[in-house]
Amino acid sequence: MYKVTKYPHGTFSWADVGTYDTEKGKSFYMELFGWEKQEMPMGGGMTYTMFHQDGENVAALSPMLPDAAEQGIPPAWTNYITVDDVDAIVDPIKGNGGSIVHGPMDVFENGRMLILQDPTGAHVALWQPKTHIGADIINKPGAMMWNELATKDIEKAKDFYSKVLGWEYEVDDTGYIMIKNNGRMNGGILQMDESYGEMPSAWTVYFNVDDFEASTKKVEELGGKIMVQAEAPGVGPFAVITDPTGAALTIMKADKVDAWEE
Repeated sequence: MYKVTKYPHGTFSWADVGTYDTEKGKSFYMELFGWEKQEMPMGGGMTYTMFHQDGENVAALSPMLPDAAEQGIPPAWTNYITVDDVDAIVDPIKGNGGSIVHGPMDVFENGRMLILQDPTGAHVALWQPKTHIGADIINKPGAMMWNELATKDIEKAKDFYSKVLGWEYEVDDTGYIMIKNNGRMNGGILQMDESYGEMPSAWTVYFNVDDFEASTKKVEELGGKIMVQAEAPGVGPFAVITDPTGAALTIMKADKVDAWEE
């Protein structure tokens, strides 16, 4: 089963993309993944676009505010981690070298959230669910399947998230660091080398695709770009892409994915 009704504390549960060109972004993702949409009023004439796969929530898109452009903030995906109590984690974040970028704040009746910056510079959101648990389905084609931190300081990142969220880690045969939360694989961490240039530490989201070759072809046909294309040993082919508005994400054809068990 890939259906989720509740995420344990410390588990990645949601991702949404912020962009300055919402219509271009919506068109790209709906064509690429076959998603449907539902527009949710945010106030101020803006809407939060919920993407659906087979009637289930899988991801979302939101408009970026004009002052974000003035600050030079680019379009980007935000990864969300479910927690039991957002406010209770504020002090541990600050006490372990992180900082609060936004919040804590209520998002209507959907939940409570904050955005933090870890000690290596990466941003990630924490989500305390109320009526919205996050993604209703995961791992299957068209749904979120992985979350990954690319960082310039692995040890500092591992220490921070271990102390703040209780994560543990496991290293595979290739040296890749996998995050474990409550005994379940919960994403990965990789070391940024010189090839990343001036790119800051960042979290990225992976979405599963059924036909990798067709999906990568469609990315370019729809105005996106293929930044990196490779094979993850024992897992499957993947591509780091950017949508037509500039937001980066990863698509992957996994040879095998775990079904969700609650």
